[in-house]
Amino acid sequence: MNLSRTVICMKWGTLYPAEYVNVLYQACRAHISGDFKFVCLTNEAQGLLPEVEVYPIPDIGLDEWHYYNGAWPKLGVFSHDLYGLRGRALFIDLDSVICSNLDEMFALPGALVAMDSQPWKGKPGSPRTMSSVFSFDIGALGWIVDRLYSDRDVFVKKYQIEQDYLHGEVPEITYWPQDWIVSFKYHLRQPLIIDRFREPLSPPSTAKVVAFHGLPRPIDLIRPPKGNWDRFPHYGCGAVSWMQKYWHKFGGQI
Repeated sequence: MNLSRTVICMKWGTLYPAEYVNVLYQACRAHISGDFKFVCLTNEAQGLLPEVEVYPIPDIGLDEWHYYNGAWPKLGVFSHDLYGLRGRALFIDLDSVICSNLDEMFALPGALVAMDSQPWKGKPGSPRTMSSVFSFDIGALGWIVDRLYSDRDVFVKKYQIEQDYLHGEVPEITYWPQDWIVSFKYHLRQPLIIDRFREPLSPPSTAKVVAFHGLPRPIDLIRPPKGNWDRFPHYGCGAVSWMQKYWHKFGGQI
């Protein structure tokens, strides 16, 4: 038995209801071998499955404004003492789709392992850190919180979003292999014009996670609104079959 692995997600506000947490838990349960903890940091625990361990979002000296402008509360996972949790953590944003086994994501070494979104744009350049999925040893990076707390407003003004703070302040970041995490927008969405007639591509067999960032959100492809669920000039409408199958398989409502 290995109880030193923990999946962490975070939920605040109403944009992502409890259903997202429950689907993510069920998908992780199907794609992680052996025992692990699944933790949701939230101040709104209604509707979560009993298998989900719930703790409050850590207080790291933020105001309500920071919850909706830059996702700064996510940095609370790096607290020196995160409710007594120990071992390796894998943080996953709620708007993520789990495609295949995640065991290697716990095993990849590095003080902070995160996503590099630079290659998604098809242009050369230095890495750009993205925090949709990252791993770390719980309690080992408490200085990240301490530094933010020491001069919060300066850092928030300088970086504007928490993943840029990590990119600018953490001296060494390891990045996931590019084929492990794919972007819905960059890898699966059909090209302009074609996106009016064909649904998005299914994730490739090498992908472990599909990252949704911004619009559309997963639920838009599952229970679609009328008209365009994508952002102009892209156009998508109607339900996406592979997303509906995923959501239903892991306990979500269609």
